[in-house]
Order: sequence, then C-alpha cells, then structure tokens
Amino acid sequence: MTPLPEQSILITGAAHGIGAEVARRLAAHGARVSLVGLGGEELRRVAADCPGAVVFDADVTDHDALDAAVAGTVEAFGGIDTVFANAGIGAPGFIRTMDPASFERIIEVNLIGVWRTIRACLPHVIERRGYVLPVASMAALLPPVGLAAYGAAKSGVEALGHALRVETQGYGVAVGVAYFSWIDTEMVRGGDRTELGATMRAGLRGPLARHYPVSAAAEAVVRGIERRQRIVACPRGLLTTLMALRPLLPRLTELTLKREIAEFDRLAEREAAERGSDPVGAGGAAELAARR
Repeated sequence: MTPLPEQSILITGAAHGIGAEVARRLAAHGARVSLVGLGGEELRRVAADCPGAVVFDADVTDHDALDAAVAGTVEAFGGIDTVFANAGIGAPGFIRTMDPASFERIIEVNLIGVWRTIRACLPHVIERRGYVLPVASMAALLPPVGLAAYGAAKSGVEALGHALRVETQGYGVAVGVAYFSWIDTEMVRGGDRTELGATMRAGLRGPLARHYPVSAAAEAVVRGIERRQRIVACPRGLLTTLMALRPLLPRLTELTLKREIAEFDRLAEREAAERGSDPVGAGGAAELAARR
C-alpha cells in the first residue's frame, strides 16, 4: 500500500461528479491534490473542500493548457505520484444519425484527452515510481448500443491502460484501469433526461438497471490509488462478472435487442434532428461553453 498523505495526485475532470468526490476524499486522507478541469467556479468550490489543493483551468484536448497544469502541479508539490485521468463527456446517439462533430469530440476528450494527460504526467510519475489510473467504463465491456462514441473511447482507454502497464513495468510504475456502471452523476442523469437514453435504460433489468452513488465510485478509486490496483470497479461484482462473460456479450446483446432496435433507431434519428447530439450533464455544458 502507498500511504495517501505522502502522495501528490493530479485529477482531471475534477469540477464535477466522480472527479470532484475523489478529490475531496483524497484531501481528507491528507493527499495533496491538483484539480484540473473546466467549470470555473465549480472547480474552485471543490478546491475549497480540499486543503492545500491547486487548481488549473484546462481542457484535456488543449496541449498547452494541460502542459501548464502539469508543470504547475510539479512546481507546487515537487512532483506527481498519481494521475487519475478521469475527464470525460457523453451523449446518447446512434452511429448512423449522431452529429459527426459531436461523435468525434467525445472520442477526442475521452480517449485522446486521457492519452494526453497520461503522456504529460508520465515523466514525473516515472520519477516517483507512481501510479496511473485512467477511467474506462462498463461501456468498454458491453456493446455500447446508443453510446457508441462513448464506448469506443472507453474501449480505447482500457487498451491504453493495458499497454501502458506492460510498457512501464521496468520503471516501477503501477497502472490500473477504472470501470464504472451507471453512477449517479450529472452526466448519467443528463443522458436519462433524453428520450433515447431514458427509453433504452428502461429496458435494463437487475444490477444493470441500477444507479450507484458517486460516493461508492469515489471510495473505490481512493482504495485503488492507495493499493495501486490493476482493476478499480464499481460495483465490483457486476463488472468482474461482465469481464468474465465478455466473449458472449455481443451476441447476447444482439439477441436481446432484436425486437426493439428498429424503434430505438427511429427514436435516435428523431432526437438527433430535434435535440442535436451535444454532450449531456454539467461536464458537457462546461465543455460546450469552453469551445464557444
């Protein structure tokens, strides 16, 4: 185990949801946290709950801003022990009808942004023989019908984490991958407020249908950072079961949705025309505001 009071931890997507709650919990354990994100006042409200925190307004797709955040963290704390690459956005939509710019932006933030974050932090993490934790998703395990951009990015993050683990083993760096189910964040609630998201989620049953509290996800992350875990999951039982069943899931999903998929497709087409494909939730709104 690596004691948290001895760690300097950089967190992206720290203004909202899991990132914000992880920051608060790590700071409560004595860690020094660097909060990187969009959202301005929201980011500073999180910092007010984290003694000694430093704050950097940065879009993870902006090389210069991200490099400045990393350099500022190193200047403030002397180095970086752990990077929690958590920033992400999402929007429901089907591949055929989703706005191409929105699809590509989700990939850019959720995959390229994670890579950029890790790449910028990696020399400092190597120096400290530290820990890297990028955020994948249950969408990397199940066929992400209606969330293809999000799922494609998260599958890429999973692959990135597995590759990095092998590549850095000679440097004493530990690498985990975080997987979350439906966590009760503004992004998930925003998806549920769309007709497509609500309709498709209404068909889920059992553990797949549940919302899990942000506190549970954050506690899993804090424990994962402290123990340098390879897999951080919430809920762990459900997600490790899906990992074991992964070869069967594409065909099972195809069969399960066979009767409803045409209606879902029509709904996705109508919603894309009427609502558009902008990312949902507070993080999505902050990302849109930053681009404007």
